[in-house]
Amino acid sequence: MNGFFLVGVGGALGAMARYGFASIIGRLWPMGFPLATLLINIIGSIAMGLFVGLMAKLLPANQEELRLFVAVGIFGGFTTFSSFSLDTIVLIERGELVQAITYVALSVVVCLIGLYLGLLITRGSPA
Repeated sequence: MNGFFLVGVGGALGAMARYGFASIIGRLWPMGFPLATLLINIIGSIAMGLFVGLMAKLLPANQEELRLFVAVGIFGGFTTFSSFSLDTIVLIERGELVQAITYVALSVVVCLIGLYLGLLITRGSPA
């Protein structure tokens, strides 16, 4: 099956799940703190760990389509933080601690700076 189709369908399902979950959390706990996003990132990271671990244990071969649909599509649509977490853990497990720390630092700092720059460009003044 086409990888783009699998990722697209999975991504749509994940994005709908994210929206639904965030809507429910927002109604139950209305506050300024982004609790829904935090919970989504935590749940997505746990789910990614469970999925990747089970795939390695139970389905060692021919898992590309399932990986594309679930890990890249569903979890990617639900939260890209799960992919970020997986990439970081893989680097740590490979013994590439400096690369893992660099990846985390650059991801957080550069992405925050990028968002801020985007706001500056569109707003024309500091946020």
